[in-house]
Formats: sequence, C-alpha cells, structure tokens
Amino acid sequence: MKCFKHWLMLIIIAFPILCAPVSALAADESSSSSSATNTSQVAENDSLQKIKQKGTLVVGTSADYPPYEFTTKEHGKTKYVGFEVSLMKQFAKDIGVKLVIKNMDFDSLLVALETGKIDCIAGAMNITNERKKSVDFSDVYYTGDSYFLINKSDKDKLVNAKSFNGKTVGAQNGTLQSTMISKDMPQANGKGLAKLSSLVIGLQSHKYDGILMDAATAKAYASNNSNLYAFNSKLPVTAGGIALAFPKGDTSLVNAANQTIKKVNDEDLINKKWIPESAQYMKSYKKQNTVLSYWRYFAKGLEYTLIITIVSVFFGFILGTLFALMRLSKNKLLHTIAVCYIEFLRGTPMMVQIMFVYFGIGAIIQSLPALLAGIIAVSLNSGAYVAEIIRSGIQSIPLGQTEAARSLGMDKNKAFRYVIMPQALKNIWPALGNELITLLKDSSLVSVIGVTELMFQTQLVQSATYKGVLPLFITMMIYFILTFTLSRILLYFEGRMKHVH
Repeated sequence: MKCFKHWLMLIIIAFPILCAPVSALAADESSSSSSATNTSQVAENDSLQKIKQKGTLVVGTSADYPPYEFTTKEHGKTKYVGFEVSLMKQFAKDIGVKLVIKNMDFDSLLVALETGKIDCIAGAMNITNERKKSVDFSDVYYTGDSYFLINKSDKDKLVNAKSFNGKTVGAQNGTLQSTMISKDMPQANGKGLAKLSSLVIGLQSHKYDGILMDAATAKAYASNNSNLYAFNSKLPVTAGGIALAFPKGDTSLVNAANQTIKKVNDEDLINKKWIPESAQYMKSYKKQNTVLSYWRYFAKGLEYTLIITIVSVFFGFILGTLFALMRLSKNKLLHTIAVCYIEFLRGTPMMVQIMFVYFGIGAIIQSLPALLAGIIAVSLNSGAYVAEIIRSGIQSIPLGQTEAARSLGMDKNKAFRYVIMPQALKNIWPALGNELITLLKDSSLVSVIGVTELMFQTQLVQSATYKGVLPLFITMMIYFILTFTLSRILLYFEGRMKHVH
C-alpha cells in the first residue's frame, strides 16, 4: 500500500512537469517546420494526403453570420447553410473527403487552427498582415464593404461614421470591423462580443447605437427584421478580401483549395447560385420559424447540460475527497500538492480552464473531444471547491469524537468511516448542495468550445430565428426549474439526515 502511494505521488508530480516540455517541443517543431525548407516541403507534401487518409475535412466557423454561414432547422436537426458552407462542401467533394463543421466563437477560430483542432477556417475572415503571420490564406473568393446596422428609428440621426461620435458601436470580437472602430472611429465607444447574434440583441434593446459588420451580413439582418436598417459605412478598407485560412506550411491543402476557388470564381457560383440559396433559406425560415418550434434544440441542450453536470459531480466528489484527505495529511508532500491544486483551481476562472484543457492539452491529444474536455475542466474545478468543503466538515467534528471511537476499540479507519465522516457529511450537506447547483449553472461555460449544451443551443435558436430575448427567457426558466427541483431534493435528504441523527 505504501509503495502504491509513493507511485501515485510520483505520477501526480511528474504529469504537469512532463506536459510542459511536450507542449514546448510541439511548438518548437511547429516553428522549425515553418522556417526549415526541407521540413516545410514535407508538410507541403503531407497535409492534403493526411486529410485524405483521415477521410474528413474539419472546418471551423462561427455560424451566426448570414449569408456566409448560419443555421437552420431541418427535420428537427441543426443544418449549417450559407455560401461559405456551400464552398466548403464543394472543396470537400473535390478532394474526396467528408465535411465536418465545428461551430465556435469567432475569436476562438485561430486558436483552434493553431492547436490542430480544425483543418481550416471558413468564417468570413479577411486577409490582414497580422493574420498572415499566423496562418496561410487561400485565394480571395469574396469582397465587400463594411456596413452599419442600426435601429430604423435612428435612420435620420445616424447617417455616416461621424454620426457615431460619443455613441456606442458594437463589433464581433476578432473581426476586421472591431479593428476599424478603434482605428477609424476614435471618438466612438467601441464594444465587442463573441457572438454577432448577441450584438443584434443589444442593438434592439438600445445597448448599442449601431453595429459595424460585413455588408452582406448587415443586409441579411435588415431584410429579415423590419425594425433594422443597414447602410454603407464608407470607412477605408484596410484589409484584403475574404479567404479560407490554413495552418502555416499546409501549402498542398491551400493549393487544393485554390483550385476549387478558381472554379467557383470562374462560374461565379457565389453570386449566381449560393447567395440566392442562402437568401431563400432565410426568407422561408423567417415565415415558418418560431422559437417554440425549436424545442428539440432546447431538449438536446438540456441533455448535454445534465450529462456534464452528473459526470462532473461524480468525479468532482472523488477528487474533492482525495485532495481533502491529502490536505489533512501529515505528509508534507501530499499536503503541498493538495494546497497547490486547490489554490490554483480556485484562483483561476473556469472559462480559462475549459479553454486551456481543450486548446492546450487538446494540442497534445488531438483526438480529445470538446465534450470530454469540458467535463475534465469542470470536474477539476469542482474537485477544488469540494475538497475545501469536505475538509471544513471533517475539521468541524470535535477531536473527542475520534478519541471516543478509538476507546470503543475501533481502529483509525473505522472511526473515520463510521463516526467522523457521517457527521461531517451532515454538516456540509447544504454547502455540497450549493456547489451542485452552482455546477449545474456553470456548465453553460463549456459553450465557448462548441459543446452543444443549453446555452450553445440557445445561441443557435437566436441566430436562426433573429429573436434574442425569448430564447434567453426560455433557457432561464429551464435552469430555474432544474435548480429549484434539485434544491427541493437536497432539502428532503437534509431533513432525513437530521431526523436520523
């Protein structure tokens, strides 16, 4: 048993130490491959072949940007549509693989590409000198001006960029438009959000005076909402057109994409076929879509929310118990490890932890799914808080209880199991219940890495229906029903424990 404990301690200590050099080695290899001609030649020859061997082309996008990419409902399931989606389908078909779309926040796309979670980006991404340092771009397949989207009631007041002096202008984080606001509109108050649909909600509720976005997208929103109006910003263009983004050195994949793009541009498929198809999707779904018709989205989100919560609670309790005992241990090494784990996990935001597990550890373990990464991060975070709750419960029991149990002939383990722990559990039950309820609500944070839990599905409904407040209200009520039911169950068992003791 002692030997096992020593091995366990060595593994716990060695794991983070080993991860750092592996990550550094991966980064060094990536950088050296882009600088060394021979290595880059291998990458050029291998990138397309690897995609073909894998049989799938994984494309990252932010599907809230009609008519480029957005979601609709087909037979109760999410369907990704838009002219960039059509382009990627054509590209996948040309190289003979299956298309897989990963939907995430726009400002997470470059990170996902650099860490190998996706093979390319199709997200209305403009070519800029800054982005060229990190990625390779395909040929341009679409260009457009930047437009302001405003409330129609402000149409006479807001007529050009200078009209927004002293006013609040929104833009999606990481986009060209967010840079344009800071450079070309210094007297405006620029604010950004991860989701364009959230910005439109803010505009309709007058949190923003206007939103700067791509012309095609602004026109799409204005044509589907009679209360909105779009007009040309006439701000200077500081970037190239829109293209696909690939990892540095993947020239064979870029060349294959350029062949598809050349064929598309020669036939003018985007303007003649795909944009009209996107407009038709938006028009038809505007007529028949209601928020309640998307109940399957909410049901699927609820399912994933419960899976994340239940699994994370189970492993969080196990980790919490283990690290609570380690922190109470007289062994200085075990105590130090437990303190470092608890303080670090409690001292960093859960969202950062989720993104680190998915993009950081996921860069080493390429096959790590977003759902599993979310569960790992939430479990680790919960374990740190549960550890302190259990520790406080154990320390709340008077030392005389242990002495009385030992005087009755119980050994140390039996005294802890039959005397100390039952009383400690009764004392900490309300705190554990509160942690469980908090965990249920905090599971919504995994939406940042594309896990289709309740909040992620809510954003899809917002994008598909062009309604912002009602989907949020429905989600809020679902969370309230879940937490209220859970609190009643916890109170019932708390009463039973008081009755028993």
